[in-house]
Amino acid sequence: MDIQLADVTLHIDQSLNTEELEKLEIAIRKKEGVISVHIDTKKNHLVVVEYNPEMVHSGELLEILHYQGLSGKLIGL
Repeated sequence: MDIQLADVTLHIDQSLNTEELEKLEIAIRKKEGVISVHIDTKKNHLVVVEYNPEMVHSGELLEILHYQGLSGKLIGL
């Protein structure tokens, strides 16, 4: 069975410190269907998430941002 993965970039409006980025990464990784999370330390306002679209929708990933008290948008769909 082939699983078709998707990826999306979350653009975070706020500047986050290392601890806040780690907290966000953990929250995203906990979401069922998320395969990987990548935050570039040089561009830490961008979070690339690879996920299984049959298990989680990109909008749900954005909701995780909002639940953390952050604002942002989806790019790179």
